[in-house]
Amino acid sequence: MTTKPKQRKPETVKVGNIAVRIYRRVKTIKSTRKDGTVVENDYTVYEVEDHTSGTRRFRSFSDHAKAVKEAEKLASQISTGQVTAAEMTNPQAASFGRATEILRPTGASLELAATVYAKCQEILGGDFAIEAAKFYKQHRADQITRKTVAEVVAEVIESKTARGKSPRYIGDLTARLKRFAKDWAVDVSSVTGADVQRWLDGLKVAPQTAKNFRTVLGTLFGFAESRGYIFKGGNPVEDVEHISANGGAIEIYTPTEIADLLKAAPKEFLPFVALGAFAGLRSAEIQRIEWPDIDLPGNFIHVAAGQAKTRSRRLVPILPNLAAWLATCPSQRGNVCKLTEAGLREVRAVTVEKSGTPWKDNGLRHSFISYRLADTQSAAQVALEAGNSPAMVFRHYRELVRPEAARTWFAIAPEQAANVLTLKAEAAI
Repeated sequence: MTTKPKQRKPETVKVGNIAVRIYRRVKTIKSTRKDGTVVENDYTVYEVEDHTSGTRRFRSFSDHAKAVKEAEKLASQISTGQVTAAEMTNPQAASFGRATEILRPTGASLELAATVYAKCQEILGGDFAIEAAKFYKQHRADQITRKTVAEVVAEVIESKTARGKSPRYIGDLTARLKRFAKDWAVDVSSVTGADVQRWLDGLKVAPQTAKNFRTVLGTLFGFAESRGYIFKGGNPVEDVEHISANGGAIEIYTPTEIADLLKAAPKEFLPFVALGAFAGLRSAEIQRIEWPDIDLPGNFIHVAAGQAKTRSRRLVPILPNLAAWLATCPSQRGNVCKLTEAGLREVRAVTVEKSGTPWKDNGLRHSFISYRLADTQSAAQVALEAGNSPAMVFRHYRELVRPEAARTWFAIAPEQAANVLTLKAEAAI
């Protein structure tokens, strides 16, 4: 019958009336030599009993002196705590009891909780531990799918294309977003509102252009948020200042200038100029409409909801001089404007050089609205024709031109274009 070796009593280290025990244990380690022989080696460890966390655990040391030093340290801590507890007032003791009960489900000791709280105060510079915990839960990195800005840009373009967005829209979106992705080759979740603001400020472009960039960036980060590439509520564009594009002056053409542009315009560019100047269609709308949308016998242009910027269907009247210009167009099949973006830029440059008239951004549409308002004296009617609100028409275009200049503008027809120069209509503006 084998008898168990008699267990050695633990060593006791005392500080005052507090005792901490040290257990001497012999442990065996087996190792195998190169020749296959198994060798057993015994070594001694000293385990210091520790109750300071609220549960029993051991701290192991191979050196006896270090174990004794640790035991003395623990005994001193416990002794100090008991002295403090003995000096507690009744409210303090009650508070201690409540704190212990609150912590019981967590399994953490009061000492550990106090340590963590103190560290949070140190890091946060105040009592923001709960807010910090909520923020961490919302922003946890392990809940976000990592994507670079360029990868998300590619997904946005693919998604919009699959949903049947117009080539013009896709082209504009692609150009703007790829420009941003080139400058921000980083994880999309790391881009901040301050980053976007600095980037927009550095573009050095007109307010409307900056506003357009802000819009497409909102689309990009809204897409990223919906796909889990950035945290919910983390769209950085929301923190970027809104850009007002209403401060710039409205530029319009004089009757002489538009006559020169029409005379110089190549045949493939002529419908574009005429529809902008005498019907007020937006550039994008002109590129989308087809000849069947233009009812010359009925004297109106049908701008479908899918062709209009506002996604609202409208009928635009064909004024007599516009009908005359459209009648000169040789081909009236398919798209009214068959030019690509690059083609438009090329023929526009040719027209400007030949006519000597500078190109004005949105000048064709601005001119139509200004002259049409002067002619009809009805902001509501012009707004309906142009697809704007009456308030915007009244606010931006009222009193830009005089009625006599409007009559000259809408009298410009193919056979009269060369004679407009003698009208000196600029003086009437």
